[in-house]
Amino acid sequence: MSHETTQIKTLGIIPARWGSTRFPGKPLHPIAGKPLIQHVWERCQQAKRLESTLIATDDERIAKTAEAFGARVKMTSPEHISGTDRIAEAVTSEPDCSHVLNIQGDEPLISPELIDLVAARLTENAGISMITAAVPVTDNLDLANPNIVKTVLTRDGEALYFSRSVIPYQDSEIPVTPCYRHKGIYGYTREFLLKFVRWDPSPLELAEKLEQLRALENGAHIHVVMTDDTSSGVDTPAQADMVEQLILANC
Repeated sequence: MSHETTQIKTLGIIPARWGSTRFPGKPLHPIAGKPLIQHVWERCQQAKRLESTLIATDDERIAKTAEAFGARVKMTSPEHISGTDRIAEAVTSEPDCSHVLNIQGDEPLISPELIDLVAARLTENAGISMITAAVPVTDNLDLANPNIVKTVLTRDGEALYFSRSVIPYQDSEIPVTPCYRHKGIYGYTREFLLKFVRWDPSPLELAEKLEQLRALENGAHIHVVMTDDTSSGVDTPAQADMVEQLILANC
């Protein structure tokens, strides 16, 4: 009797849109001589566990720029309300893809080692259908910042909840209970991703403006890997300037 081996193909997708309330045109904002999204793409190229990486966008300006620096690009509908919806559309034209990593387009300093860690944990554990990452909070100012998403975990490393508020509650300036900051990277099996985007946005998701809560509200499990990658995303032009200084200082 012959035994066929199922080939795992892990695809990294960077969703990118032009329209942003706080920072229009963010993907093409120049940082140290390159568009922001190129920094993210180059980090993905350094990862060893991605068979391929593509940029999913609905904007011709982003597409042309991405193709010029060598990226694969998938044009997607302008009607998508989230990056997850955008990557799900892109995946439908990638029939060999079994696992997907959603790498946020505003994370120019994301660690290639973290990408590999998330990809490895996802593909090597059949019981994991959705995965993300978190890092311990070391700056108490982060706890009160609604732009920094916090999470709390079960003892076996699954997410209990995500919030823009301080969780868990702290009654002193020095946290007694560990606090974790959510990192902007997700992994899914193809089957789970396509199921996720068929669910309606959920009440907690709409309240917190965090789409991963849709998975929890529908009874799904989100595995969380711990990382020491403390790099932050770019939400504002001021943060872009800070990231640029970090990049130039390490050149």
